[in-house]
Amino acid sequence: MMTLRIEEVDSTNSWVKEHESGLQLTFLVFADRQTAGRGQRGNSWESEPYMNLTASICLRPEGILPSEQFLISEAVSMAVVDLLAELGVETKVKWPNDIYAGDMKICGILIEHSIMPDRILRTIAGVGVNVNQTRFVSDAPNPVSVKQLTGESHEVSTVARRLAELVEMRMAGMSADKRATHEEYMSRLWRADGTFHPFLDCRTNEKISARIADVAPDGMLTLETDGGESRRYAFKEVSFML
Repeated sequence: MMTLRIEEVDSTNSWVKEHESGLQLTFLVFADRQTAGRGQRGNSWESEPYMNLTASICLRPEGILPSEQFLISEAVSMAVVDLLAELGVETKVKWPNDIYAGDMKICGILIEHSIMPDRILRTIAGVGVNVNQTRFVSDAPNPVSVKQLTGESHEVSTVARRLAELVEMRMAGMSADKRATHEEYMSRLWRADGTFHPFLDCRTNEKISARIADVAPDGMLTLETDGGESRRYAFKEVSFML
């Protein structure tokens, strides 16, 4: 997979949308400075210039139906877990695809698809990994970086190239064995330990105690409450309470 480095951009996801037609089918672009990075729920992504990996990966998934699109998110998430393990940090995936070290957020992922009724035309995976930053000034509740956890600094361009390699490997593995990718994702899911945890049902503004039961191929999360009720949620319909 080709890796591109640019000095400054508002959003790497937006850059991919503007430039993808003139580039290879799959590629990763990362920026030294990202001025308007986007996270999930419309949040901004704080990143000190030159300190972190702010990247977007353009993928052309084959053999993945729109109803199976969450498999791509699983593969990208697991590639980031692989990457961080190589950097000395063991992590879990907070549904749908934030990456946590303990109860601290070390990476955010934003997946955007271009979909036809029968196929996925293109996927852009925006990935922000806190690599070398040691001071966070936004109101994000729980950021942490590789350097804070390990004391080690890393060359961001090297991290970017390795992520591109790992995403390629994970996508190939997912295409060959979808079930194995899903099972590994479930095994690395944050708070999927069989015990009950606090959640906020955003549809009813109700605080519940529940455990993760399953994640469907379309990304829907199933929780089982401590009262034995099964509830299914789409993204933004439920929040984890820290």
